[in-house]
Amino acid sequence: MEQPLADRIRPETLDDVVGQKHLLGPGGLLRRFIDSGSNANMIFYGPSGVGKTTVANIIAKRTSRPLYRLNATTASTQDIRDIMGDIGTLIAPNGVLLYLDEIQYFNKRQQQSLLEFMENGKITLIASTTENPYFCVFNALLSRSTVFEFKALSAADVLPAIQRGFRIVGEESKLPLSVEEGVDTYIASACGGDVRKGLNAVEFLYETAQAADGRLTITLADAQQVTQRSAMRYDREGDNHYDLLSALQKSIRGSDPDAAVHYLAKLLVAGDLLSPCRRLLVIAAEDIGLAYPQAIPIVKACVDSALQIGLPEARLPLADAAILLATAPKSNTGHNAIIAAMEDVEKGRTGDVPRHLQNVHADSTGSGPHETYKYPHVFPNRWVEQQYLPDAVKNAKYYEYGDNKTEQAAKAYWERIKGKG
Repeated sequence: MEQPLADRIRPETLDDVVGQKHLLGPGGLLRRFIDSGSNANMIFYGPSGVGKTTVANIIAKRTSRPLYRLNATTASTQDIRDIMGDIGTLIAPNGVLLYLDEIQYFNKRQQQSLLEFMENGKITLIASTTENPYFCVFNALLSRSTVFEFKALSAADVLPAIQRGFRIVGEESKLPLSVEEGVDTYIASACGGDVRKGLNAVEFLYETAQAADGRLTITLADAQQVTQRSAMRYDREGDNHYDLLSALQKSIRGSDPDAAVHYLAKLLVAGDLLSPCRRLLVIAAEDIGLAYPQAIPIVKACVDSALQIGLPEARLPLADAAILLATAPKSNTGHNAIIAAMEDVEKGRTGDVPRHLQNVHADSTGSGPHETYKYPHVFPNRWVEQQYLPDAVKNAKYYEYGDNKTEQAAKAYWERIKGKG
């Protein structure tokens, strides 16, 4: 089977790797380490198609140790044992370099089986993962490794690789190859920073190009059809899912309606309806809260409508909700109050419910003033001073009025009623 284009043109030197200048540029920490020729256990973390495997291959060519490759999605414990069995033999007298792709799919026992050989230096591990290693790699292995984060590539980073791909397939073609203007830049923008995805698009377009007048022509229309929606990076169980939800909430909290609808759009284009619905309900209570209490039932109505009508029309009430929340006044006083109260309870700073608040109706006649519940509705302005908190925290202050119009109005009202105005 012919080798895929993405593998045929894989860079063989650090200078040919696109992007990752923070790691591989002049003075970059990873570049200095590779140039030194040293061995160390490393974990490469980042999206697909950004150079993790390429850099691992370059490192492998600079070591005298035999290179073993495993993909954790298909590898078994027996595969690990087979590698261990070669260590110390004529095949690998000084140990091995193990490249383990998608390490997040190895369970704890499989990861731990590597520790002994990493500890004595018989295995140098280079592992790659698309998920946050601090969540998916066990601490014992993580503590013996250095983590390098590979960033998503920009369209400008990807463009040279796309142009090189077209140049190579053009050289291999039996017929002259013509590429319409704008095809390379469109693919570089639409591949979502994934070089492999972009090169796969180049190869597909070349293989399906129609011959006319003795030439092959790759059109912009074909490129747009091949790459539609490919710029989306989305995994409902992965980091990107939570990054988008976090960005949605932080954009609304920061009162930026444009950013809010952008991140909402990314979630909806990926077909995820439930996650933004749940997050918008949280935002209404956490970030807008008492500054505009009506936001909570309004957003609930928008979410109910969205779930009832489904996509694509659900985008309309959800957009209304996101923009409403982004442009509404903000208050997290309710959030802060319940967090502080729960911290007290969790740390044992509480006590029995005061006797006059307990469900003991006999106390309504009272054996003493301290045990008699005072019914606020029979007092002027429907308020009377009495203790509500347990004795141990009777002076606790959890809620502070926000500086928004609604809460300041409530503050002024109660200060007047309580004789503090």
